[in-house]
Order: sequence, then structure tokens, then C-alpha cells
Amino acid sequence: MPRIALVTYDPGAEPHRDADLPVLVRALVAAGAEAEARYWDDPEAHWAGYDLVVIRSTWDYSGRSAQFGAWVERVAALTRLANPAPVVRWNTDKRYLGELAAAQVPTVPTRYVGPGEPVVLPADHEYVIKPTSGAGARFAARYTPAERDTAERHLARMHAEGFTAMVQPYVRGVDVSGERALQFFGGRLLHASRKGAVLAPGTPYDAEKVAHPDLERWQPTGAELAVAEKALAAVPGGAAGLLYARVDLVDAQDGQPRVMELELVEPNLFLFLHPDSLPRVTQEILTAAEYVTG
Repeated sequence: MPRIALVTYDPGAEPHRDADLPVLVRALVAAGAEAEARYWDDPEAHWAGYDLVVIRSTWDYSGRSAQFGAWVERVAALTRLANPAPVVRWNTDKRYLGELAAAQVPTVPTRYVGPGEPVVLPADHEYVIKPTSGAGARFAARYTPAERDTAERHLARMHAEGFTAMVQPYVRGVDVSGERALQFFGGRLLHASRKGAVLAPGTPYDAEKVAHPDLERWQPTGAELAVAEKALAAVPGGAAGLLYARVDLVDAQDGQPRVMELELVEPNLFLFLHPDSLPRVTQEILTAAEYVTG
């Protein structure tokens, strides 16, 4: 009987936001595993006692990235961690988009502005500012050239908190065709979803945002699948070492898909939208724990 930890965040007094977590725990237990959800920052957790530790919904880590990084390295030294520590380390800093672009993966053009670096903002098109370490559109906002003063205050706040900023053109295709999330598990496409635009004009960067508006099931196109697979192939170490991955795509001005983000740490699986994917996710996790049913 394999011991498996599904790692999440501590919600405190608030309702937990990972609706898939209890469903997945029950499915693993029913399949023969000793599975439970654990908070990543629980000082009482005995990580070495698990055969597999799966990072599932550590959705508060971006504000404590150094602490989370130390936790990842510690757990990886004690047991099997999914995804592997080098992948997590690489993916928690969105400067990986520059590496994907250098590997000829179609991506949303991105510039990086660190604390103390010169600020150059677009003067002829809408753009987005967000941190290289973040989740759920935290510290993200879109601006027109006329809103430069507000954008500079946004950058100053981020830099004061130690964040490096990303500056990207606002991809208007998201307002038409949405953002598509292609989910992979065990190296193969699991399912896909589409959501609407997250960043409305004039929404303050520090406002809480709906991370997945108008979420619906989606059948990916051949072009979308090709871009997603090319992005995964460019991950250091290759896609073979990944238990799970989510590739977020938007349409560029030419109508072709580009990578917005590559989620290899704690992507929402959207199993509530795709309940038929639960058996395969369960089996892939058991296989990763070197336990096969039947």
C-alpha cells in the first residue's frame, strides 16, 4: 500500500479553494493507496514517510518563494517529489518564457524589469504588467499608454517587495477566443479547458481577481497541441520527467496560438469540469508511486 501525500495550502478560516483535492484523495484511497492531503508548510509533516509527494495546490507559495523553494529541496532529498525539484525550481520563475522563446517555442513576447533597472513601457499599445513569481493574476494589471503613471506606481510597488516585473503586450485575441489550458498527465494530453479574459480594463493590480472566468471544456486544435508539445519538449530535462503539466495558450494577432504560461508546479486540474479524467489521474499517480492496480 503506497503512502501518498497531496500537498496543498493552509486555508485558515476560509473555505479551501481546491475542489478537486478531496475527490482525488478519495479516489486514491479507493484504488488501494494510503493517501492524504498535507499543507506544505506543516512543521509536523513527516515527508520521508511517503512514497510519493505530489504538489497539488500550494497556491500561497508565491508570497513566500524562498521558503517554498527550501521546502522543495528538503522534500526531494527525502522521497520522490512530483514534479521533480529541478523542474519546480525552473518553473517558479517566469523568466522561463525567455528560455522557451529562445528554443523557438511560440510565446507571448516578454520583457523583464528588475528592481533598479530602467523602466521602458510601450507607448503605442496596451500592455500587461505582472510579476515573474505569482499565481491567480496576483499583482497583474493591463494598461494603456495613457496610464503610464499608474503603471509606474505598480512597478515601484512590485520592486519594493523584491519582485521582478514582466511587461507583455496585451494579447487581444484573449477577448475573442479566450485562453486555453491544455492539461497533460503522465506525458499525454489529459483534457483541455477554455476561460475568458481575466484582466478587465481599469482593474487595480492589487484587486482580487477571478482566476478562471467562464471556464468551459475545450477540444484543442492540432495547432494548439503542437505548440503545447513543443513547449513541454523545451523543459530542462524534457517532458518525460513530468507527472503533470498545463500549457496556457492565447491567440496572437496572426491567429496562431502562443504560450502565455507553462504551469508545472501547482496547476488547477479542473477535475470538477472533467470528472471523466479522474480514473486516469488516479492511475498515473499510483504509477508514479510505483504501484499499479490490477
